[in-house]
Amino acid sequence: MDRYIVFDVETPNFANERMSAIGITVVENMAVAGEFYSLVDPEQGFDRFNMELTGITPEQVRGQPAFPELWERIGPLMDSGLLVAHNAPFDMSVLAKCLRGYGLSWRSEVSYACTCRLSRRALPGLPNHRLDTLSAYLGLELEHHRAMSDSRACAEILLHCLRLGAEPLVSRYDMLNICTVRPGGRTARGYGR
Repeated sequence: MDRYIVFDVETPNFANERMSAIGITVVENMAVAGEFYSLVDPEQGFDRFNMELTGITPEQVRGQPAFPELWERIGPLMDSGLLVAHNAPFDMSVLAKCLRGYGLSWRSEVSYACTCRLSRRALPGLPNHRLDTLSAYLGLELEHHRAMSDSRACAEILLHCLRLGAEPLVSRYDMLNICTVRPGGRTARGYGR
């Protein structure tokens, strides 16, 4: 695989079915080739916890694109390489729930890789494989729970692991049932972070 679409989403509330922000970092030919960031009007209420965690408030998303408008811009980008995220089942589930919630069709199954899983194989000696731990270990700047910063850090972790010779474990995500497809066709529900 030569092209990876590394993404991170932030959510406005406990339901985790809408985005309040998305950051995308494109990795191509072993280098960062582009970035995209947008706040998203989730058209839902915000929980205090999420506002404190992400720094995103209802006032900040007022006038920002809702997901269907955003999808017109990012859909082709998300289709252009292997999707990658840290604790990817969470980000994949939010993406799938947004598509379903707005009645947007895409693909029924999508291939993806998780840098948390990849880093466990490539860097087994670390105390844990959280994004902030990996970022500190690799000397990466990280403003945690900010979609663009998380996406950039995830891309750098991916590149570091690839340079070590680790190959991403590619999984399939069932976008209709909102779960990872296990070998043999079984499914496992997505989880939160």
